[in-house]
Parts: sequence; C-alpha cells; structure tokens
Amino acid sequence: MKTVIIDYGMGNISSIRNMLRYIGYSSKLTAEEDEILSADRLILPGVGNFGKAMENINNSGLKGVLDTAVLEKRIPIMGICLGMQLMLSWSEEGDCEGLGWISGKVRKFELETKEYKIPHMGWDYIKPQCKSDLLTELPDNPRFYFVHSYHAECDIATDSIAVTDYGGDFTSIIGRDNIFGVQFHPEKSHKFGMKLFENFMRISDVS
Repeated sequence: MKTVIIDYGMGNISSIRNMLRYIGYSSKLTAEEDEILSADRLILPGVGNFGKAMENINNSGLKGVLDTAVLEKRIPIMGICLGMQLMLSWSEEGDCEGLGWISGKVRKFELETKEYKIPHMGWDYIKPQCKSDLLTELPDNPRFYFVHSYHAECDIATDSIAVTDYGGDFTSIIGRDNIFGVQFHPEKSHKFGMKLFENFMRISDVS
C-alpha cells in the first residue's frame, strides 16, 4: 500500500511516520503530483496558521492536484488537526477560503467561562454521532490528544462524525465518502490513535 503524506511545509511529520511504521505501514512525504495521484492513502498533516497553510498550498500548485486526487480519483484522505480544518470552506484564522471539500467554517473558541482555557490542550473524549469505519472497534468514548484554538462547524450535520465537549460540543471528527478529518493528534494518542490509523488504512469501500 502506498501512503503519501502531503508536504506543504507545515505538519508534525515524524510522529505520523513513526506511528504508521509502528503499525506496519511505510509512508512517503512528498508534494510531487505523480506520487500523490498514484497513492492508495493520503494524509494531510498540519500544525500552525490556516492562512499560511492555504497560501503554501495555493502557491505550490497543490490545490489542483489535491482536488484531482480527492474529488476525482477519490483516494481516501485523512486530515489531522490543521489538516482537518483545511478541508472546510473558510476559516476565521486568516479570513480565507479552505479546500472546500466539506461545507463548513472554522471558528475560534468563544468560551463563556474561564474554566476552559484556550488553546484546548490535552487529553479529551470524543462522542461518536454516527457510524463510521474510522471508529471500528474503538470504545464508545475514546480519548485523544488535542492542541487547538479553532474548531470546525459543519454545515451538514452528517459530516460531523464525532464531537467533543469543551464548554459545549464542537466537531472533532469530520467525514464524507473518502474524506476524513480529525481535530486531535492520533499520532500522539497511544492505543486509540493507533487503532484509528489502522482503521483508516484498512478502509476499502468509501463510495
């Protein structure tokens, strides 16, 4: 299986590659069109600023390549943290458009109590909202490691696979067809993150 991690200059690459290697999968970090379009799995990592990330993607010509890979060839892709947010239509961070694969917006946390700090950082639980192969054999409320100040709001309820309660529910997993995104860092989430990666790598029918 050919797994490509999209190289657009932002992301926690070594931890992702180490986790994939641990569960038996090699991966390649690249921005080459041929490599991306011939992949069996794509991973869109991300740490940093939404506006800067989209600037890198647009200026490098990756936007068209990724649209072809994801929307036309329907290669399964998973976005991680900022990588998930980039899949949506628009973000307050940078006030700019995203990839637009999932209809929705990325907004900064606005919390009414000082009990909840920004960024949302540390271990927290997800609450599945619908059935997804990404969550196969995970417990009802697994926990993952989060670090983020912005969160996704999906326009279509069924695109929100799981939510997390942090002063109110926010979407922590998105998905539709061959497109998946997680707000947390599965590569830092030990056994639950490992299982989620395994599920993504084993998804066979995403039509």
